[in-house]
Amino acid sequence: MMLNIEHLSIIFHDREEPFTAVEDFNLQMDHGEIVGIVGESGSGKSMTAHAIMGLLRRYAVEVTGKAKFDGADILKMDEKELRRYQGVEMSIIFQEPMTSLDPTMRIGKQVEEALLLHTKLTKEKRRERALEAMELAELDEPEKLYDLYPHELSGGMRQRVMIASALVLSPHLLIADEPTTALDVTIQAQILKTLKEINKKEGTAIMFISHDLGVVKALCERVIVMQHGHIVEEGPVDQVFYHPQHEYTKHLIESRPTRRKLKGRKLDDE
Repeated sequence: MMLNIEHLSIIFHDREEPFTAVEDFNLQMDHGEIVGIVGESGSGKSMTAHAIMGLLRRYAVEVTGKAKFDGADILKMDEKELRRYQGVEMSIIFQEPMTSLDPTMRIGKQVEEALLLHTKLTKEKRRERALEAMELAELDEPEKLYDLYPHELSGGMRQRVMIASALVLSPHLLIADEPTTALDVTIQAQILKTLKEINKKEGTAIMFISHDLGVVKALCERVIVMQHGHIVEEGPVDQVFYHPQHEYTKHLIESRPTRRKLKGRKLDDE
């Protein structure tokens, strides 16, 4: 078992009354598996991902339970030990790349950043590995893009740069937190296809977080549905999608645009 989360709860103490963002969250993931976490804004899905990545390390947040990655509990690690996992064993990509990418730094150097922090590779080897990661993220002409700045790329290309940055150290787990929300439908379909290819070629496990059950269906094998910090339903994607048991899941399915198409292709059948 690659990832084993038991009874994860997240409580914020930075307001008059404690606020529970996530309560009793449980998840097991194997190497190479693609699991979706779906729910509307405020459901706790992104908070769960940030806790797994160790990104909630601040005084006002109480995180309890267990989050074991290959047997080691992320929640009990000190900062030094945690850094050995972040970006190396597990990486995360966010919804809006322009807030994550440094506008003053060339693309290639940003993709290389994790290599600089976690390896002793030479400058030439870092460049070589960065270009390989950019190719894996299906960026055309990576040699040319290497010297460009974020503002010179389209939204879809910037998101692929974020994917390349997350993959440059070949992590076992990639957490994708709403990575396609800001993209149009055509580019969204391309990004989903790229993630599927990465999973197939590299064996990278993917935790895909979205508010859109249809997008999760196009990519994932298994899905967890969250509402108000709780898991309300989980199971194989087709089972949850075609035979939902919880009223909230039914609401998510019914609220999807009926004519929505992901570039006219059935990604879930590929």
